[in-house]
Amino acid sequence: MYEPTKKTVMEKARLLTDTYGITSMQYALIDHGEIVVSGQTGRNDQKGEVPLTSDTIYGIGTTSKMVVTASVMKLVDEGRVNLDLPVTNYIPEFKMKDHRYQQITPRMLLNHSAGLLGTSGHNATLYRDNDTFAQDTFLEQLAGQHLKAEPGDYSVYTNDGFTLAELLVERVSGMSFTAFIHKHFTEPLKMEHTRTPQDRVSPADMAGNYSPLFEGQLPQENYNIIASGGIYSTAEDLVKFSQIFTGEVKGILSSQSAQAMEQNEYKRGLWPEDSDTSISYGLGWDSVSLYPFSDYGVKAVTKGGDTVSYHSSLVILPEYNLAAAVTSSGDTSVLDQTIASELLLSAFEAKDIIKERKPAKSFGTPVKADMPGALLKYTGNYGGNKPVMKVDMNAAGQLLISSDSGRSSDEYISTSDGTFVNKEGTKKLKFVEESNGHVYLWSRSYLSIPEVGQLAFSEYTAQKLENNELSSEIQAVWDQREGNRYYLINEKYTSTAYLHASTIIPFHIDKEVPGYVGSSRIVGASRAVNQVQIPGLAGRDTMDMHFSRQNGIEYIEAGGHVYASEETVQAMYGGKQSRVTVQPDGYARWFSVPAAAKGKVMTVKMPANAAFAVYDQTGVCINHTVVSGKNEVVLPENGHVTFAGDSGAAFEIFLTNAER
Repeated sequence: MYEPTKKTVMEKARLLTDTYGITSMQYALIDHGEIVVSGQTGRNDQKGEVPLTSDTIYGIGTTSKMVVTASVMKLVDEGRVNLDLPVTNYIPEFKMKDHRYQQITPRMLLNHSAGLLGTSGHNATLYRDNDTFAQDTFLEQLAGQHLKAEPGDYSVYTNDGFTLAELLVERVSGMSFTAFIHKHFTEPLKMEHTRTPQDRVSPADMAGNYSPLFEGQLPQENYNIIASGGIYSTAEDLVKFSQIFTGEVKGILSSQSAQAMEQNEYKRGLWPEDSDTSISYGLGWDSVSLYPFSDYGVKAVTKGGDTVSYHSSLVILPEYNLAAAVTSSGDTSVLDQTIASELLLSAFEAKDIIKERKPAKSFGTPVKADMPGALLKYTGNYGGNKPVMKVDMNAAGQLLISSDSGRSSDEYISTSDGTFVNKEGTKKLKFVEESNGHVYLWSRSYLSIPEVGQLAFSEYTAQKLENNELSSEIQAVWDQREGNRYYLINEKYTSTAYLHASTIIPFHIDKEVPGYVGSSRIVGASRAVNQVQIPGLAGRDTMDMHFSRQNGIEYIEAGGHVYASEETVQAMYGGKQSRVTVQPDGYARWFSVPAAAKGKVMTVKMPANAAFAVYDQTGVCINHTVVSGKNEVVLPENGHVTFAGDSGAAFEIFLTNAER
């Protein structure tokens, strides 16, 4: 029955690995408890000597959230947790600056409506390092934060809610989260290749992952806030996990709890009108009404996940006892979702549930109509978790969306129903005045992946920013920061941030968005706070910024990360030998490459528990010793070097002329 499915899915998966830069992909389809399709494609190592198999392990990213959600529901089944009682009943030491934290319930953690700022990910994602610092200090980090919304007001994607749920499981069960999920899920479901960073995981069992910033294979990535995104698994194991939602396996989770997870939790608060989409939250689920299955009148629930290196998608059709899972290295979970959807649609065809596929959707070629003058009031600046957008309208009836300081602009045509559509007919925009008094830009779109599939999105993508006039004194302080650079100083030496993130950030205030830093509202000379309240994804991971000054150095604290101003950077000694020691505060040391040192070979005698990273003049990492294993590098012109490690770690530095 499934031979055509196997052939079609392999062709589409190979198209993604051959054309879209995906390193490798693994997939599986389960039908009434039997894995009927399983495959993999791509490369596992650069030389092609290590084959991919169904047992090759991938990070599943935030698909891990389904495991912690099921864990909480397991405790609900046992009568040990009530979804609608305060979290403080289960974690008494949980406190925040904002007194409203006492209203947060386990349900709000699982449907993203707790009002938490986003992700407290400081020192969470590390190479070959399962340090539990991020989890151990999580409550301490929350204690210094306020909420960005009234608990329960709306659902906005947040990792911190699930990290808090992980702690809840541990407090109530008296077990570590890793031990709990193995006892109650992976062992009874025979998920033999599902692990966490706290298990023994051989790097040889993991799928190879790569980066354009490094020629070889990257070290094993550990995402140590496990429930938010740190579980490792395989496509076959994920479809085995799906059986608790299709009813194939009894006694692990009650049908009442499984069905409760599939309800329209997103409708409890502020949300756009229903439309074709990939985002419509249940408990844990990204969507409980996934397109294109909604077009066939079929209920589909899904969760996707992404880390720096790994990606996954799990799609379940509970009424048909069908599920598909895809894991991958080097792409995004939305591409994984297209393959999972293809597996399931092809299964429908094989089982004669559908006779033919519905055609791909679009809004059609827009027909221009006169733009109502009343819409002009919606022009202005719109913010979210991306660069501020400038929204304007011209005399020709076009909506103009520009970002990146006006360097890029998109045009949309005014249509008769008061919406604006791009010329391709794939995206439609509308302004909505919500009950909370805010104005939102509502975007609906269809994204087609040629010869693979189509995705749909419907969300508020931005919120209109209110005017925020500053006093001349406060404005002058912020103006003095313009163009300054700040350097990350409090990430552990094994952090993936040194290779992948912006460790050097130039500070910029958009003059066309007065009173704001990005979308954060300036509320004083040393503070900017999140003000946007956007459900879904566009309001996720917002953060407050706090500035302080000590010993002539200005510091920024944002989202648990600390950056120091240019004054912290010293010129590297250009002579033959020098020494750098990490100070008692444990902050990384930063140096600039002076003219006397550029082009020289720097060799470093490394202490234990330490590393260094080198950046070119554009801020791109050219060597992180944890990744490369190389303690020798040619120093770039106008580059920077950072030394990180335990307090007191001492580096011996030797400079020699490069051989010609």
